[in-house]
Amino acid sequence: MAIPVSISVYEHAARLIDRRPWDVSRDRDLLLAAHRAAYQLYRHFPVVIGIDIYNPEAEAYGCVVREPPGNGIPAITEPRFATLDEATNIQPFDPDRDGRLPMIVEVASRLQREFPEADVRVPVSGPFSIAQNLLGLTELIMAAALEPENVRRFLHRLIPGQLAYCRAAQRAGVKVAFFESAAAPPLLSPKQFREIELPPLKEAMAGVSKILGQPVPCILGGDTQKIVPELLETGTRFLICPAETDRRVFLGKTAANPEVTVRVNLNPALYVGGSREAIAREIEAVAELAARSPNPVLLGTGALPYETPSENVLFIIEYAAGRARGIGKEAV
Repeated sequence: MAIPVSISVYEHAARLIDRRPWDVSRDRDLLLAAHRAAYQLYRHFPVVIGIDIYNPEAEAYGCVVREPPGNGIPAITEPRFATLDEATNIQPFDPDRDGRLPMIVEVASRLQREFPEADVRVPVSGPFSIAQNLLGLTELIMAAALEPENVRRFLHRLIPGQLAYCRAAQRAGVKVAFFESAAAPPLLSPKQFREIELPPLKEAMAGVSKILGQPVPCILGGDTQKIVPELLETGTRFLICPAETDRRVFLGKTAANPEVTVRVNLNPALYVGGSREAIAREIEAVAELAARSPNPVLLGTGALPYETPSENVLFIIEYAAGRARGIGKEAV
């Protein structure tokens, strides 16, 4: 049987118009052109508008996104605050004015109007991922170990800005996808995740779901099988089983919640540089798990690296669809 495919196109979209990710990330017309080209080629879902999807909110708070060499991904290399104490009085940003947020919402709205059948979304970062950029990873992890209650309170302070951003997306006629990979083990232990991250994460996702009138995907990379019960507590109906985690264990933990769709991601080394035979074997392995799972299962790619060959992505899409027509192995 066929298995639906959900690919994640961010910086890879820049390659499709032969431009640098940096240039595309700063220009509304290039950003629109890149994601238009990606959707016309792949017809993927969801269509998430962005290149460096974890940077825009922190940038709106005052962080500086640095231009990388060549086709590197733009990054925040210096935190805005030196300590948690300095950051505690942070005020929400204005999504209609600050940083690139207005541009991202505008591009999403324009693409949605151009392709009304597409599932166009604005990327929204979770509180821990924003905090990592604002404080730096070392300071945040140290604070989580020494001041867990203060870190939790700080994460709660970031939620009003995220909700305002979601309301801006909703007014523009598009949905959101919620990303929080910085909070995944081993950056936070499962115990820290439950005590520090889960309360603000649940508050944020409940607020977003209320604004949009439906549950939103909760997307975390890393070895997340250890925190599946906590992720389910957020009320999401969509989880990612990342390539780094044990697929069987992950799906075993979601089985009691058959209303939750799980996207099982392929190893990126395969679709960046693997053979078609190796890619096909992985698709067959995921399809076998999907056939036995009570959850709806999608085949996913994770974030496509810039250099990913388009022919590999198209092969994944065509092979997965071809399984229903009995042409899977013949396509290799």
